[in-house]
Amino acid sequence: MTKVNINVHQLTRVEGHGNIILDAKDGRIERLLWEVTESPRLFEAMLRGRYYEDVNHIASRICGICSISHTTASIKATEAAFGIQPSEQTLLLRKLLYNAETLESHVLHVLFLVAPDLLGVGSVFPLAETHPDVVIMALRMKKLAYNLAEALAGRKTHPLSCVVGGFAKLPDPNELKALRGRLEECITDLDTTANLLKTLSLPDFIRETEYIALTDPKEYAFISGEICSSDAGVIPVEKYLGVTNEFCVPHSTAKYTRHKRDSYMVGALSRFNLNHEQLLPHAKETAKELGLTAPCHNPFMISVAQLVEAVHAAEDSINIIDQILSTGLREEENMVMVKEGRGVGAVEAPRGILFHDYVYDENGVIIEANCIIPTNQNHNNIQKDFEALAPSILGQPEDKIRLTLEMLVRAYDPCISCSTH
Repeated sequence: MTKVNINVHQLTRVEGHGNIILDAKDGRIERLLWEVTESPRLFEAMLRGRYYEDVNHIASRICGICSISHTTASIKATEAAFGIQPSEQTLLLRKLLYNAETLESHVLHVLFLVAPDLLGVGSVFPLAETHPDVVIMALRMKKLAYNLAEALAGRKTHPLSCVVGGFAKLPDPNELKALRGRLEECITDLDTTANLLKTLSLPDFIRETEYIALTDPKEYAFISGEICSSDAGVIPVEKYLGVTNEFCVPHSTAKYTRHKRDSYMVGALSRFNLNHEQLLPHAKETAKELGLTAPCHNPFMISVAQLVEAVHAAEDSINIIDQILSTGLREEENMVMVKEGRGVGAVEAPRGILFHDYVYDENGVIIEANCIIPTNQNHNNIQKDFEALAPSILGQPEDKIRLTLEMLVRAYDPCISCSTH
């Protein structure tokens, strides 16, 4: 008789608390769970009764890593409720700010959270001794992303300057010019990262699922467009509840979601599968160099898709700064007329599609709110991946089984505590 008993209590190198449980006997799985144990965050309740000017600043506190994503989704929801159409300049600055968060978050995940698994160590700290150049390079890219966000919004975590209708303060063109030079150096660093990633091997695991992300005919969508499903096509953002279909399970304090299949995936790989043709040239070349082609059904390749998106974000940032420096920035009057109404804001956070849904009264005060987080949408897909992957690896040593399951969860880059909305 052979037994496998794995109980990973609070998985490391992820945000929040999640457990992995696998009990098997004689090749038969008796229990297999991706278990979320976080307490509910209750952010929707914190938003109710607040005046619109306060809302996006409160919403940014949902996540310290994805503050810009939550701020942007919140602002978009409020603008939709009030019927506000931001200017082209505002949209351009928001895209640039968003690129900063995408770059920082993806570098953090690929080089600090995933790389230790691929290099056979338990954390990034041993890599500071064995691969100091790589760690310094990662810190250099992260610092650039933070500095870019600071130039645009005052700070990266819980941004200040981006507000409903526009920006409270415009960036200094000279500062943007200096950041442009650092972005060119960043692309070289990302190329070095890609060359490193090519030397490492990821588990070969395939499970086709439904892929959901924003899509926009004009660009690789992060803050614009409609919902797109690999199974159902394009769906208006306002009908997101018919896509997410949240439900509860006894082993998770975070809700699960499903759409056309028993689960779906959001995040970098979903975006790549649905929108890869709209990547900028250097990002497309990086994907080709790393062997990433659409459709890709290996969830371990999420990290590769993130690196491709980091290249796109740096490349796009250079283009946006060139446009700003060419046309200049102008002060804009930011008039907000509050009114009763409902608005839905959808953006692509680093970990996937994020929804903020607000109902305002005639005084500009929120009376109802709903936030559906990317990781909340990925939990069910992680569980279904477990169920497909575990039987194929039961014959391996228990430590290797444990590591493979841990790597699968880490591949999704989960923001677990944010998902318990």
